Amino acid sequence: MPKSLLIISRQAPWSGLSAKEALDIVLAGGAFDLPIGLLFMDDGVFQLVPDQKAVAVQQKNLTANLQALSLFGVEDLFACSHSLSVRGIAPAGLAVDDAQPLSAEEIRTLLDRYDQVITL
Repeated sequence: MPKSLLIISRQAPWSGLSAKEALDIVLAGGAFDLPIGLLFMDDGVFQLVPDQKAVAVQQKNLTANLQALSLFGVEDLFACSHSLSVRGIAPAGLAVDDAQPLSAEEIRTLLDRYDQVITL
């Protein structure tokens, strides 16, 4: 049985390539039926804001990639509740409906569920 993998995405979508690379890893893992999850923390929660104007900062819009996650079998999507709150992002208005907000305690429990954790 393949080992499970949790990707933690901590970068805003416009701050460089880390956000896109995290999504690429998750999509590739999903394509190969790897047990994989994605946790958005810190500025990474900005990836979940709908209707971003990526062209204005000469970046690629990642919303289509986020919405494709379920097509690749990736269903374990999480967002840090504290990160959302500090940045004024309402959990009800996220670009991905399936992203489950988690408290700090729930994140600690989540980390124990996965064999490997990669932070980008």
